[in-house]
Amino acid sequence: MAALMKETLEDLIRECVDGLVPPDFLFSIERPADIGHGDFSTNVAMVGAKRIGKNPRALAEEVVARIVAKHHPDILAATIAGPGFINFKLTKAYFVNALGEALTAGVDFGKNETLEGKKVIVEYTDPNPFKEFHIGHLMSNAVGESISRIVEASGAETRRACYQGDVGMQIAKALWGMKKSERSQSQNLSGLIDWLATSYSLGAMSFEKDNTAKKEITEINKKIYDNSDPDINHLYEIGRNASLDYFETIYKRLGTEFDYYFFESKTAGFGQETVEKNIPDIFERSDGAVVYKGDEAKGLHTRVFINKEGLPTYEAKELGLSKIKYDTYPYYISIIITGNEVNDYFKVLLDAMSKVFPDLAAKTEHYSHGMLRLPSGKMSSRTGDVITAVSLIEETKAKALTKISSEKLTNDEKHTIAEQVAIGAIKYSILRQASGKDIIFDFEQSLSFEGDSGPYLQYTHARTRSLLAKAAGKKVSLEHMPEGDIRPLHKYLLRFPEIVLRAMREREPHFVATYLIELAREFNAFYGNTIVLDGAFDEPYKLALVEATSHIMKSGLNLLGISAPDKM
Repeated sequence: MAALMKETLEDLIRECVDGLVPPDFLFSIERPADIGHGDFSTNVAMVGAKRIGKNPRALAEEVVARIVAKHHPDILAATIAGPGFINFKLTKAYFVNALGEALTAGVDFGKNETLEGKKVIVEYTDPNPFKEFHIGHLMSNAVGESISRIVEASGAETRRACYQGDVGMQIAKALWGMKKSERSQSQNLSGLIDWLATSYSLGAMSFEKDNTAKKEITEINKKIYDNSDPDINHLYEIGRNASLDYFETIYKRLGTEFDYYFFESKTAGFGQETVEKNIPDIFERSDGAVVYKGDEAKGLHTRVFINKEGLPTYEAKELGLSKIKYDTYPYYISIIITGNEVNDYFKVLLDAMSKVFPDLAAKTEHYSHGMLRLPSGKMSSRTGDVITAVSLIEETKAKALTKISSEKLTNDEKHTIAEQVAIGAIKYSILRQASGKDIIFDFEQSLSFEGDSGPYLQYTHARTRSLLAKAAGKKVSLEHMPEGDIRPLHKYLLRFPEIVLRAMREREPHFVATYLIELAREFNAFYGNTIVLDGAFDEPYKLALVEATSHIMKSGLNLLGISAPDKM
């Protein structure tokens, strides 16, 4: 694809420094901040000169001479700037051909085949039954869904997985609370979920303050594993089924369809068996438990894998999951998305996995995100002070509805668009920055139809669709380009494939989010300073820019898991 010029330039530069500088050194290719300096710039001569002790500008002259001698059809000029930067200016023919490819590809423009033939499984969201689906799960879902789509756009056969803790002390606390509290008279799903949340909070608080309750909850936990108490089993099935049904209603709103569901109840036995098979070579007994001694030199701490009651901990279950997951779907890469509060735990787990299942550990990637908070502060399911995903979506939707006032829309259309805008606002707020940072969700900023927000991107897409609808039947063509320099919007459109590639390689959706905001600003500047439908000679070219912008905005929003309404 002509639009992946950055990759082409990197290959060309490596050819041209061969023999001048030792191989396998790193250099960068960037786009100059000032478009007048060219289309690309590289520091190869400066980095290479330092390596061999040579004047950077002198080395740049040698490299440029070799580049010019190649007579690459897409390079108009290669010049030296400052102490040794090499700037590239591309030909008009390149820009015309590349935009033609973009128009032909439509919403598929930006996809690549980097992971063609590879199987990738992405695990994310991971809400636990019997507990609320809170805004922390929204973080995981937004990041994981976007990474899944970006990986898919790079050619991988991608599967989505959700891993849920349906056994363990948190379940025992909820079941104890269910036994002690009166069930809601409401038989609908919402009523059951409220009862579960109240029950868990009661059990969690009682576990900490009441020794009798603590003992009873510990016994319930054992009964869950051995499936020995009919009453507990009955309550367990009610709570588990209600939770899973409720989660599905949220996944549907968020645009996520999981291919696989894994549960701790299924990984626990195999995980425990795996740990016990590797005593004392990898794991060791300590004070009645089985632990993995972390290497202090690597900054790893010791973790319990089987507790004193003889039950597998989350660590053992996760270890078992890696093999069960691979047996289910033989992955080339397994990507796991979690909150960053378990970063240290995951380092120990991956270290243990590297000794138990070395091949699988080498295929496993862990990426973490920060916390999502409202200005009111932190939350705790233990105390019942939980900000649920649904409450945030509904409040955001209600605020979005007040901003949609077009008389051309029916009431149903307004509610549909408000839902899309609300979820777009939340997801963009999460994805607009590097995933490790905490986020405070600001309603006004996130719902703004101007500036750095999801609705601004959606509104820009809707504007392109409206303009193209008005131009129905008119010619869209690159044959009527005016003389002179290529428009900045034209150039900016062609950056999309390299952005998608970078987002895939670094597993960072924020590159796509940032690009879309910059593209939206570039398009709106073009729209504000240009009469598109003026019947002039270059009208078909201007419409081509609008159409390409529309396709790329829709494709980019899709990579972020955000809907692109045609009208707002």
